[in-house]
Parts: sequence; C-alpha cells; structure tokens
Amino acid sequence: MTWDITGMGAVACNGGTPSDIFDALCAGRDGLGPLQVFDHDKYRARHAYEISDRAVPGVDEPGRATRWLVAAIDQALADAGLPGDLAEVPVLVGTTLQEQRSAELWWRHGAPLDPADLHFGTALRERYGAARTYTYANACAASLYALAMATDLIELGEADTVVVAGTDAIGESAFGTLDRVQNDVPDALRPFDRSHRGMLMGEGAVAVVLTRAAGPGRRVHARLRGVGVNCDAHHPTAPDPEGITRVLRDAHRRAEVSPEDIDLVMLHGSGTPKNDSTEAAVLSRIFAPGSGPLMTAVKSMTGHTLGGSGLLSLTMAALAVQRGQVPPVLGLTDPVEEARELRLVRGGPAVGQDLTLAQIDAFGFGGINAAAILEAAR
Repeated sequence: MTWDITGMGAVACNGGTPSDIFDALCAGRDGLGPLQVFDHDKYRARHAYEISDRAVPGVDEPGRATRWLVAAIDQALADAGLPGDLAEVPVLVGTTLQEQRSAELWWRHGAPLDPADLHFGTALRERYGAARTYTYANACAASLYALAMATDLIELGEADTVVVAGTDAIGESAFGTLDRVQNDVPDALRPFDRSHRGMLMGEGAVAVVLTRAAGPGRRVHARLRGVGVNCDAHHPTAPDPEGITRVLRDAHRRAEVSPEDIDLVMLHGSGTPKNDSTEAAVLSRIFAPGSGPLMTAVKSMTGHTLGGSGLLSLTMAALAVQRGQVPPVLGLTDPVEEARELRLVRGGPAVGQDLTLAQIDAFGFGGINAAAILEAAR
C-alpha cells in the first residue's frame, strides 16, 4: 500500500516555504547566526539556527512554535487544494519541546500564558475546527513517528486524509542543557566532517497532507511507501547500530524495496561525532560501498529542528525527486572515516539526477528511531 502526499508546508531559518528552503539548501545558504535572545555570557555556544521573526529584535515572544505550526499547515492545505476545515481530518504533530519556551517566558519574565495554549490542540481547534489532534513527543524522530501513525489511521479505515506536522522553537533550558553536556563547542553544525564538534539547534515547522489516494486532477508531490519505527532503549543518548539497522530493514520491508533500489538518503546527520560515525557505519554495511545512493544532510543548513526534523527532510526529499536535484552537505570537506565510502553530496548540488526512491532517517535520544521510504510520483 502507498499513500499520496498532496500538500506540503514548511518554515525554517533559511526559508518560509518548502520551495524556498529547498532553493536555499541547493544554493548553500544556511540560517546560522548569533543567539538572538539568550544571554551570550551564560553559554559556551554562541550560535543557533533561529527564525528571525520577533517583532522586537532581542525580545522573545511566547507561542512561536504554535505560530509556525499553523503557518505550515495553512501552506499544506492550500497546496493540497483543501479548505481550512479539519473537523473530520486528524492532525498529528511531532515535537520535542512543544511550547516549553512559552512556559519559560512566563516563569522568568511574567509573559502572559494560558495553560491551554501549551497544547497545540487549542490553536488547531480555533483555527481549523480540528476535533482529533494528537501530539507525539518522540524526540528527534517525533514527526516520522506521527507519519507512521497516520499511515495506520488510513490503513485501518479511520481516516482517508491526515495532516502530519512537526514544530519546535528553541527553549533556553534545552539549549543550556545541550551546551553543558557536549564536550566541544560547535560554531556550526557540520555533519560527517572531521571538524564536527556537536549539534546546534534550529527552529521551524513542517506539515504534509497525507491521503489514501489523490482524486482526479490533484497534484501528488510524492508517494509514501512505508515507515519503520522502533525504540531500542539501548542508552539514554548514545545511538545503537543494531537498533538503527533494524529500523532501516523494517522500513525497506514495509516499502517492499531492497537497499539496491534506493537512490537517495536524507541522513539524520546531527553533527555529533557518535551519531555521525554510527549512522555512517550502519549505512556503509547496508549499501554497496562507492556505488550506493546519493546522500545529504539538511541539518548542515537548517540546524537540528528537533521533533520536526524528520518530516522536514521528507519534504526536501519529495522536492529532490521531483526536480532531480540533491542539495549538498554544507561544510563537508573531510569526511569521517566511516563515511568515506558513502556518496555524500558536497561542494554543490547534484543536478540532473534520476531519482525514484528516497530513504529518510531520523534517530533520537533513548534509541527512538524512524525511517521512511518515499517514491517519486510519476
């Protein structure tokens, strides 16, 4: 069984629509900049991939994750030619921090806060009349977990169409925690390069409209072939190569494809030495050395957008197979040893490619893993 992606929307630090973001990726434009509202003197890391949308520069605002979520869903619905009424359409949202930043601003600065606004369902009901909203806090794999749940809803006959989304704004407590636990201080996120020094957070939201089958005349961006998920619980933070291998094999099985069929891999690529080396080692075993699929990592330009990162990579994969173009891994000049036999795109975009099947990786803390297989709609 396959599912059609008929609408897409996204907001990130380097673009306000999926097409804008993809064009920026292909041009090598990132959204990296100095911290916009956090006190630089409190942290070793001084940069992040933030969205510059605050009304007063340097003054933070509550509700930004919800604002982007609504913007991404608006785009996806308009793209799919659907009305803004989601009373009969389930909405599944993946996140890591939800509206944690809004709670911080209330606690520390007295910003106004209605507890109901900490739940995305409140805004989704007000905006779209959405009656069935679900939030998945599955770390960095959250939005692909939500995507897997959406396929189940459709396959079980619970819905014909589902909106799947992901959103996160950077919380200071989360930023501070990461700043304390990383051994080195990154000034940029550099996946798979020997110069990588750790992860930097990014911001944004993404949404797709997933349907059982697009009606006559409706555009289909791509077809979802299958999603694999697992939780290996191997370690609180360190990735487990066996757990990752199992989730990739499961995704291939569900999609009824073999590794030789895959043309493109959207890597998790978090920029941390352990994650990069583990992901690269697993892929080097699964795919034929030197002749496997093209591979890229969008976090090199968007930062780690946390719960929505997997779905953001999926929308970029949909555009890549549409256009036959793959963005590069920004800053990749000297790959880590485990990645030397992988076909990592670097230096500039790979253009004129014949791409049919894409694999999207998303691996989170606690061994929460997900992988999706996407097929070109031709």
